[in-house]
Amino acid sequence: MKHSASNPSRIPPEIDLSVPSVARAYDAMLGGKDNFEVDREATVILEETNPGTIALARANRAYLSRGVEHVANAGVRQFLDLGSGLPAAENTHEIAQRTHPDARVVYVDNDPIVLAHGRAILADNPYTSVATADLTNVGEVLESEDTQRLIDFSEPVCLMLVSLLHCIPDEQDPFGTAQAYLDRLAPGSWLVYSHIVSDDEAAARTFTERIHAFGTPWGRVRTPEEAATVFDSLELASPSSDGTFPAVPVECSTWRNGDKAPETRPADPETRIWEHSGVAVKR
Repeated sequence: MKHSASNPSRIPPEIDLSVPSVARAYDAMLGGKDNFEVDREATVILEETNPGTIALARANRAYLSRGVEHVANAGVRQFLDLGSGLPAAENTHEIAQRTHPDARVVYVDNDPIVLAHGRAILADNPYTSVATADLTNVGEVLESEDTQRLIDFSEPVCLMLVSLLHCIPDEQDPFGTAQAYLDRLAPGSWLVYSHIVSDDEAAARTFTERIHAFGTPWGRVRTPEEAATVFDSLELASPSSDGTFPAVPVECSTWRNGDKAPETRPADPETRIWEHSGVAVKR
């Protein structure tokens, strides 16, 4: 049953039901149940603004699964998932713990509903925690009790920045924030990353303005070149399953997706907005 304003006992008092949240709208796009009417209305508007937005969200979620599996297979047992959103099918801890049953995962999001639902679901999992924090406050996140309890920063960590940095405005320095996290990680750490981008200035501006009109705190759609700067200090993995494709960022649905050929932008020229993605290691 989806939440609604008529079910007030389930709604934390700090939730403003007049404004959609990124985490809940994403949940709605994935077919989840932890969202409100305002979130579902926002997804309809975004789909009308950019047909394919819902499919893009689902492709991004599938990419997350493949990225985590790749990093876990590389031997990493610690994951810091920032902007994790609401629990859905194939969460980071479920994927990582299939490879390493003792894999440790810290989820961090700024939506209080994420905290409430995450804690309920993860109560019996000693290797996983969820917390709310200002993701741009690197010290607050890394020095929190749960993070310090579960993550050993002298060992490799996988930093998850999946569909997050476009939510952070330029004035909050999203890429400087990402680098600050990476600087704290040991060599051998990994990054799983995606970012909404466009090579069409008008499409990027329209999509960005539509989200801002909801009253939702958000950043903007950036160019592929802007989004790729996160990899400047890292070594990208090949986006093809056989490792033969050049190590460059690609559209998320084509990253190590079986026999599907990687694409640096969607092949359909009518597709104006996509998730630029890549998985990279810190040497």
